[in-house]
Amino acid sequence: MPAFSGKGAGMAEHPGKTYLVGGAVRDRLLGRPVNERDWVVVGATPDDLLAQGYKQVGKDFPVFLHPRTHEEYALARTERKVAPGYRGFEMHASPEVTLREDLARRDLTINALAEDERGEVIDYHGGREDLAKRRLRHVSDAFAEDPVRILRVARFAARYADLGFQVADETMTLMREMVSAGEVDALVPERVWQETVKALAEARPSVYFEVLRACGALAVIFPEVDRLYGVPQPEKHHPEIDTGVHTMMVLDMAARLSDQTATRFAALTHDLGKGTTPADLLPRHHGHEARSVDLVKTLCARLKAPRAYRDLAVIVAHYHGTIHRARELRPETVLKILRATNAFRQPERFEQFLIACEADSRGRKGKADIDYPQADFFRRAARAAKEVDIEDLLARDLKGEKLARAIERRRVAAIASLPR
Repeated sequence: MPAFSGKGAGMAEHPGKTYLVGGAVRDRLLGRPVNERDWVVVGATPDDLLAQGYKQVGKDFPVFLHPRTHEEYALARTERKVAPGYRGFEMHASPEVTLREDLARRDLTINALAEDERGEVIDYHGGREDLAKRRLRHVSDAFAEDPVRILRVARFAARYADLGFQVADETMTLMREMVSAGEVDALVPERVWQETVKALAEARPSVYFEVLRACGALAVIFPEVDRLYGVPQPEKHHPEIDTGVHTMMVLDMAARLSDQTATRFAALTHDLGKGTTPADLLPRHHGHEARSVDLVKTLCARLKAPRAYRDLAVIVAHYHGTIHRARELRPETVLKILRATNAFRQPERFEQFLIACEADSRGRKGKADIDYPQADFFRRAARAAKEVDIEDLLARDLKGEKLARAIERRRVAAIASLPR
């Protein structure tokens, strides 16, 4: 039988029957934009698809790219847990595997939806009802076999938080049992990072970390963030008091101010050192910036975070408190910070650094709409210092240390002339 064309997908013919599945069906029912489409082919073999020009993804994985649209078409398959961790699965794909069996292996009911060639929605697990009730619920107990699904649930909770979605009680209970059983310990850094970056891209990334904390996974995956909860700060400066609460407020504020996930990650990690403040110093956190830098480096090394994320997070952790005191700083100190943050050579990163600092200031109870003139001052300082005229110095044939000191004096003077 000719395969479902997918409403204009222009699909090549093969003997199987094709269904649109997963996120595309879910988001269409929610009235959200559909950015990508995935398909399941029932009743076909790899040779059937290869004969029509499909290209197989990987050597032993039954997923193929359409020859024209390049959308993914997967042969219907089942999975069986044979070893610990998310990699310990044995997969079976054959023409005998039914759509029902394929959908049964999926994580959440709202992702276990399919649509046939007539546009009819096929729902074996109550996914449409869960969409209506704004509920994230697992399809079956097989959910517990894959710890990555904990991260995915947390990520979907962040994605759909503004629509009122909540994790179902029974799913949260199962996730807690998985954490207690040590399943989360089997997660590899690459998958944790991949899911986390996707969550950071959502409008309310804090929900991802809150769900992980609720099921106990945050303490395993992000212990540096988990230990911030319950740590007090001076109420005068932080009406929300709790450092963990403040961190989530800063993260969501960063999401409002920037679409860069590196900036949002820096907001998440800016105060990690407060989780290791000696008890006799609380609620003050003297020296937390240096401790934060060390913890950021440790966290990034463990998760194998890209260098760009680590470097931005390090300068935010180190200098955010200093930026807040812009009006008090000597011009020499301002120039020192501009150099330390590489403002002249990496202006785009410097801008993201300032946005993260602004998020820290505004990510406090009752402070979401305050102005943050400190960032504007540092922008003007960077511009003024970079644009100082040194033509006459070069004409005088100054070189080396003499030239560097002369340029520094002019840059300091330029910064000193700025209104604050």
